[in-house]
Amino acid sequence: MSTQDQITVARLHGTARHHARWRELTAAEHDAAVAALRELAGGRADLLAHVAGILIGAGESQLDEPLALQAAGLCIDAGADPGLIPGWTEEGRRRRAAAGAAPFSAPRRTRPGQHPPNRGG
Repeated sequence: MSTQDQITVARLHGTARHHARWRELTAAEHDAAVAALRELAGGRADLLAHVAGILIGAGESQLDEPLALQAAGLCIDAGADPGLIPGWTEEGRRRRAAAGAAPFSAPRRTRPGQHPPNRGG
C-alpha cells in the first residue's frame, strides 16, 4: 500500500469514527457522513472496504463495538467493495489480538536449580 493510500485510510477511519454516534444517525447526518467518506475515498471502494473491515474485526466484543459497527456501516454505504470486507475483518481481528498480547521479553538466564531474582516490591 502506498503512503498516499495509508494516509487516505487513516483519514477515512477518522472521518467514519467522527460521524459515528451512540444513537441512530438522522438522515441528514447519515447523508453528510456518506458524502464526506465518498469524497475522501475518491472512488476507491477498496480503501473503504479496508476501513470497514478493520472497524468490524477490531471492534468485535469491545465496549465501543456499536460505534465501530456504525462507522463501518457508513463506509459500506459510501461504496465499500463488499467482496474485500471479510478479509479485512479477519485482519482487524488479528490486529486486535496482537494489540492485546503481552509484549515479548527474553527470559532471564539462570543456572539450573536457581530462581530468578525477585524484582517485586
